[in-house]
Amino acid sequence: MIYADYNGSAPLLEDVKQYLKTRVDSLYFANPNAIHYLGAKTKLAMENARVAITKVLGADKSQAIYTSGATEGINTVFHSLLSGEQYKEKPYIVLSGIEHPAVSSCAKYYEKKGYILKTISSNNNGTVDILDLKNILNKYKNHISLVTVIAANNETGVIQPYEEVSALCEHYEVPNLSDTTQLIGKIPFNFKKLGMDYAVMSGHKLGALTGAGVLLAKDPSRIKPLILGGGQESNLRSGTGNYLGFESMAIALDYIHKNMDKWSEVQKHRISFEKRLKERFSEIVILGEDAPRLANTSYISYPGIHGQTVQIELESHDIFVTTSSACSDNEPMTSSVLKAMNITDDVGRGVVRISMGINSSARDYDQLLEALIKSYQKLMLVRPF
Repeated sequence: MIYADYNGSAPLLEDVKQYLKTRVDSLYFANPNAIHYLGAKTKLAMENARVAITKVLGADKSQAIYTSGATEGINTVFHSLLSGEQYKEKPYIVLSGIEHPAVSSCAKYYEKKGYILKTISSNNNGTVDILDLKNILNKYKNHISLVTVIAANNETGVIQPYEEVSALCEHYEVPNLSDTTQLIGKIPFNFKKLGMDYAVMSGHKLGALTGAGVLLAKDPSRIKPLILGGGQESNLRSGTGNYLGFESMAIALDYIHKNMDKWSEVQKHRISFEKRLKERFSEIVILGEDAPRLANTSYISYPGIHGQTVQIELESHDIFVTTSSACSDNEPMTSSVLKAMNITDDVGRGVVRISMGINSSARDYDQLLEALIKSYQKLMLVRPF
């Protein structure tokens, strides 16, 4: 079996598995807010994980708020900055056209509350137009409540100019949220040095447990709790902490941090795979090919061959890919990300996303290539045109 949907959710890392086996055999499972010994020990493990996480991510411990994942973190930022009647003085939300649905859905929700959405233009290679953002900031700087630009796109793998976005927002004194869900764990990341106001991550993208994430906030005092209750997370996110999930994130981040150089090998294999595929099929389109991309992501299309049929064919070879974001994999249409890139439907409906892991090998790519060639050869015979 070859699993090639790491951008959707990564399998548990071996280090995480071993840690959890040991942890499950331990005696301390308790509510981390209980004042008895077992509660205090559980709380300590959760806080030690926070220290380890923020050390890797270049943030202060106080800047990291535990969440259930990036979607909750994104919603929390929107709620914190946009609830109330701020739209009367600062009505604009500025976002790219290539955001994950967690961001775009929040923006549309607040649009109904009175905010005005300003969409930054995208280049055909999948990057946002930084000059267009600068023009928007210059024109509306005193009337913008939030700028949000994804750091690395979950579909194409294209890395955005997130450092420039952050610097521009700092210069214009406009709050900046960066969806760093796909970036963290694949590229060295330092929250404080980047100057972002808010960043998010999900543990399951890294090989940790699902249902655990972190919201990084430059100034946590600006956060308004989305979830009320017992006042956990310094009254910023109530609910009994998912301590095993948080601990698994610390283990995963530590492993990735120590093995970051492995991504260069994955990138080398990916480049070779794409080159050989295009040599075999000249019609193949690789989305974001000319832009900086995550080492693990190939977003490919054979115009006229539906992506879902390719997905089904590959699954018959025990190879698992997706056709876009896992959140919209069941929608047979050109995604909003590709529409923002001016991709036509014959290409957009043919996409297959291949996203590998930090330990993926040349052999994995070789087997994938062989299966993909067979799939395309078979499907070309029944292509409608």
